[in-house]
Amino acid sequence: MKLRHILLSSLAICALTVSAQTHTQGIEYYKADQFYNAEELLNRNLNNAGTDKALSYYYLGQIAMRNGNELQASKYYNDGIAANSENPYNYVGLGYIALKNNDTKTAEKYFKDAESRAKKDQSVLVEIARAYYNTDPVKYKALYDKRIEQAMKKDKDNPDIYIFQGDELRQNAYATGDSKLYGQAAAKYEMATSKDPQSAVAYVKYADMYMNAHNPNYAIIKLEELIRNNPTSALGQRELANAYYENNQYDQAAEQYGKYVNNPNHFKSDEDRYAFILFADNKYNDGYNYASSLLRENPKNFTAMRFQFMNAAQLDSMQDQLLPLAENLVAAHNASPENKFAAIDYTLVADELNKAGRTDDAIAILQEAKRELPTNINFDKQLASIYIDKGDYEGASDAYGDYLAKVEKPGYNEYIQQALYAYFGGLKEGNTKYFDTARENAQKAAEASPAQYKPYKVMGDVAVATATKETAPIVAKDLYATGIELLEANPDPRFNNDAKVMYNYLGNYYLDQKNTSEAKKYFSKYLELDPDNADYRKFVESLK
Repeated sequence: MKLRHILLSSLAICALTVSAQTHTQGIEYYKADQFYNAEELLNRNLNNAGTDKALSYYYLGQIAMRNGNELQASKYYNDGIAANSENPYNYVGLGYIALKNNDTKTAEKYFKDAESRAKKDQSVLVEIARAYYNTDPVKYKALYDKRIEQAMKKDKDNPDIYIFQGDELRQNAYATGDSKLYGQAAAKYEMATSKDPQSAVAYVKYADMYMNAHNPNYAIIKLEELIRNNPTSALGQRELANAYYENNQYDQAAEQYGKYVNNPNHFKSDEDRYAFILFADNKYNDGYNYASSLLRENPKNFTAMRFQFMNAAQLDSMQDQLLPLAENLVAAHNASPENKFAAIDYTLVADELNKAGRTDDAIAILQEAKRELPTNINFDKQLASIYIDKGDYEGASDAYGDYLAKVEKPGYNEYIQQALYAYFGGLKEGNTKYFDTARENAQKAAEASPAQYKPYKVMGDVAVATATKETAPIVAKDLYATGIELLEANPDPRFNNDAKVMYNYLGNYYLDQKNTSEAKKYFSKYLELDPDNADYRKFVESLK
């Protein structure tokens, strides 16, 4: 993928077109059914200049109602009336509470209070319709239909009307599974976008219908259209970035998230997603710089520490700084149970500690990784490699054995690797049990790939290592002979040393059998691979 450079320095500069931090973005999130995000933004911006407090309290009350907290909702609605008694929406909220308590008469009184203050805002009628619908869509259908009809007559271009109708159709589609209703709901959302091309809510709900229908490309087209019409909408920026991400378009997702995190109405949790996307899209330098900027704001940001180290590990220019970054990351990880590592953290940290010669620390990290993420087989493989660096072939064989036990269908490469680790582990005095493992896995390797010479070389090596002094010169004859035959069928200079071992053994075997001509044949083949070995040449020439 061709990378597109993102100037992360621009993140420090708020663009002139970025929307102000007021109630509007929180309301957008509420209407888009993202209630948790809506609550955060409404509370965050409640006391900011330009915020309509009365309207903010109404939507906070609506969220409280959704959470089943009527007492809290009532407080919000009354706070809204105290902030501005002429704002109609909080009367709708009090009417909604009355409806929930089967007090239709009181509800109607509050709704009339709201309508009397609505002036030309027909969205109030839509909110009254929602109060009826959310309370009991069957019992109150006639009443909410009446309010929608009134709103339509007074202002047929109000997008909230079509969004409500789309929501009703979508809910019925969910309830019945009728696919036609999904299409009708999408058509209503599309109508809302035609009435208000800047309506982030209409576009987001319209796009969501297509995401749910497994048509992300069309959803992205509609969200891109929203951003062209309303470039400062935090909701639109976030949804487009997420749509790119879900569609595996990491390059576009990174670019869009770069814009979104510059919006003052972004969520801190999304900074983690942006850091991940930069890494996933191989934008390691940008990812390192962004993570570093987050750490300047909050030096204890564990996620930022992780991505700073992850990105640095991919940069040649940062190699001499990796160890302290790894040490800081491990310290933060150990300081709190909430600071959890992912698989990549364990892998990169262990690799850095091992490169620094701290193999025991690297092993300890990977042992923890195995406990925390027991299904990840790569830790065992990495452990085996680190044990090899330490010269501990027994440990390597044990770790690789754990890896092999978890591989669903081991093949030649896995079997021969374990055979080699176990063979060298068996060479250490007192650890001859590993020879059985070596022999067993070499046999499996031979069965998995019959044309390979290496399994016979390993089985021959094991036979020699476990033989008595008297039998050692003869036990590997047939195994080495098979290995030589297979190797000569596919010669490769990389395996000359193995070939020389087997040629020399077979030469000596035939020499002991008084078969000088056969012995000289194998010794001569050895010499072809090592023509500068004067002593060996002299020995071969002495044979009669």
